[in-house]
Amino acid sequence: MADAAPAEARISRIARFGRFLLRRVAGEPFTLAVAVLLLVSALAAGSIFGRAPGAIGALATGYLPLALWGHWWSPITAVFLSRGIVDLVVVIVLAYLLIGLAERAMGTWRTVLGFVVTTCVGTVLGVFAQVLTSSGDAFWQHGVRTLLTVDPTVAIAGTLMAASAFTTALVRRRIRVLTVVVALMLVFYSGQPADLYRAFAVGAGWGLGLLLRPPARLHGWLRSSHHEVRVLMASVVAVTAIGPAIALFTRSRLGLLAPVALLMNSGGSGTETPLDDCRALAISSVCVHNVTLERITGAGPVILSILPLLTLLLVALGLLFGRRFAVWLGIVMSGGEALLAAYYFGFLPRSGLPYVVPSLNVHYWGLTLSLTATVAIPAAIAVLLAVFRRNFTVLPSRRGIARYLLTVTGGAVALAAIYVGVGWSLRNTGFSRPLTIIDLLADVVERFLPVAFLHREIPNFLPTTPLGWLMYHGVGPVLWLMIFVASIRPLVGPTQGTRGGDAVRARRMLTAGGGDPLSFMTTWAGNSYWFDPAGTGAVAYRVRGGVAVTTGGPFGTREPTAEIIGRFARFCDDNGWVPVFYSVDAALQPIFQSMGWGTLVVAEEAVVIPADWSTTGKSMQDIRTSINRASRAGLRAEWTRYAQLPLSVSTQLADISEEWIAEKQLPEMGFTLGGLDELRDPDVALMLAVDEAGTVQGITSWLPSFRNGEVIGWTLDFMRRRSGGMNGVMEFLIAQAAERMRAHGATFMSLSAAPLAHSVSPAEGAGSATDRFLGTLSGTLEPVYGFRSLLRFKKKFHPQLRPLLMAYPDPIALPRIGLALVRSYLPGLSVRQAARLMRPSS
Repeated sequence: MADAAPAEARISRIARFGRFLLRRVAGEPFTLAVAVLLLVSALAAGSIFGRAPGAIGALATGYLPLALWGHWWSPITAVFLSRGIVDLVVVIVLAYLLIGLAERAMGTWRTVLGFVVTTCVGTVLGVFAQVLTSSGDAFWQHGVRTLLTVDPTVAIAGTLMAASAFTTALVRRRIRVLTVVVALMLVFYSGQPADLYRAFAVGAGWGLGLLLRPPARLHGWLRSSHHEVRVLMASVVAVTAIGPAIALFTRSRLGLLAPVALLMNSGGSGTETPLDDCRALAISSVCVHNVTLERITGAGPVILSILPLLTLLLVALGLLFGRRFAVWLGIVMSGGEALLAAYYFGFLPRSGLPYVVPSLNVHYWGLTLSLTATVAIPAAIAVLLAVFRRNFTVLPSRRGIARYLLTVTGGAVALAAIYVGVGWSLRNTGFSRPLTIIDLLADVVERFLPVAFLHREIPNFLPTTPLGWLMYHGVGPVLWLMIFVASIRPLVGPTQGTRGGDAVRARRMLTAGGGDPLSFMTTWAGNSYWFDPAGTGAVAYRVRGGVAVTTGGPFGTREPTAEIIGRFARFCDDNGWVPVFYSVDAALQPIFQSMGWGTLVVAEEAVVIPADWSTTGKSMQDIRTSINRASRAGLRAEWTRYAQLPLSVSTQLADISEEWIAEKQLPEMGFTLGGLDELRDPDVALMLAVDEAGTVQGITSWLPSFRNGEVIGWTLDFMRRRSGGMNGVMEFLIAQAAERMRAHGATFMSLSAAPLAHSVSPAEGAGSATDRFLGTLSGTLEPVYGFRSLLRFKKKFHPQLRPLLMAYPDPIALPRIGLALVRSYLPGLSVRQAARLMRPSS
């Protein structure tokens, strides 16, 4: 009997795996057929064991087979061949993943159509482009035109792009942005025929998808969440940073790493005096080759070419973390790259200056197009970063910016002075000719530029001694190393606007005890912290337009007191800020009244006591109906953490959230409303509604409240349901959460507060004007975000409604306070947009 159980378990696992394979074969027959054909063709042609010139000559595509030899079948046959075992494994994996995704998204027959059409259109258009460049001394005439191409990724990329039209908003946007960016990077940094065919196939796939997709499902431009914009922009910047490295492995010589590839692929210039031909004005490709080799001799120039790309990768990481500093540094670097490319690749070769290698042939319009792209791509990235900058809400401190600028500018000035000073001392012995101070000053800026920009400029002088070489090739890498190191802290270090240990200290105080059900929101990004000198309390706040808006009331190891509130108010006054306590418990109202502050109700927190929770009675009929409907639909509730989710589930959460945000006319809100980034906190719990197929139908997140290190209650934050899903899924999830909290002894379950929505009657006098002011704002936001509807929804659970207050010292500052609140909730709005939003309608 002991051996029977393991044997049965193995048989069960084998049976489950067999059923899985059968489902995949039945659901994705074309994907399986492509994978099998790739393997069979590699074995039949012999390409799996190495090169197979006979098969490749008959089946490959390109300019010669399609335009001259009449191999009309070659576009299709070429995408079923690969070169070597590594390529075969890679393309089979890509086909399984990406064509499989396409077949699941748009069905088998559309996938077959997309595979064939995008492959043929992409290849034919690519060859047509080569035909256009074949007249005269065109860019590809003597090189890539004669290459035979076999590349399955042409078909894979085109099919994936066509399928993107049938995916959800999140997946569609990611597929299109990343596929287009990668395709363009390969064209401009690699430049092989397959890269051109792939780019055209991607364009054909985009157009085919729009034709195949039913018109009823077409949408315009959909709004992205802050998280999604950050992911996309970080991906784009990372791809453009990695793209130049492709030049190391291809014949293309247009990337920032092109001189590095030249050095690695060449043993030298082949002449003892490599610059003589250039100086004799015998301008040729050999001259350009030798100029580049002279500039890149040694490790210094290689490092100088690599460090800017590493800094861009660091910028991409900062964008992913939502850092506004990454936006500005990315704009400066990308914009600077565009300007330098325009000057060194565009202006100088046509300037006629005697020390510049001129453009080799005016008919090289293909080369002109590629060089234009080296200007357009970084310029476009700089523009995109500027347009989407408001999605990056983690702001740097002024002190951090000043420290960074001082480090970089001070380092640049110091290194320039060292170069000029030491160079002047070596003017007669350290270089290839005697130098003047003008020579050194004119050359100093180019010591800090990657040598790719200088490869058409004949050096005015070169170092001939070790110290001269150290100065000539060393100051540039040192400066870029300083830039890279100085960028680490503002890009990926502790959140700017607060000291690195403040967030840790604040969370420790919150966990130890003290605070209200909303206090966990103080741990979110964007908050700065003030700590009471006595160490017994803290306040989280954010400064918007000179107004310090708190995230709830004070929290700490004891109940908040008038002394703590007063000391924070004095701290704000010392810094020239207007203090505003926002969403604080009504129990603090006597303290604010004793200080002479005004208060008004801005929201109502809905609190359920789990010990009293019950779904009996007529008033809970809607809740019981939702629970029964979920049971009939096979839904189950799962209490979990984000880190415990498999990738398939976490992707669904992002997809559902993006669909919800895409429907809104205004940007995603923040401040006291969490998003996807806040779900990732290990202390935050999730309650998911999952059906029998493993599809997530709804999500809720729950923020913990602590006392003496123990969780005593939970607060509802994030709520999303799948579009077109079951009605009542939110009621089902909240009811299941209440049942769980009752079973685990939680003292309260807060359904949180809907911002600017409450049922409390406004006060008389001045307060009523303030209420009308915020009521106008609430009414403006209601059609978009539905906060009043949300409050009505929460009343289904018969909670206790506890007023939350806003306390302010001076009613004259109310317009500034209102604007600060809007900018806290909607950091993506400009000041003008926020003011227009708040303006009462006539």
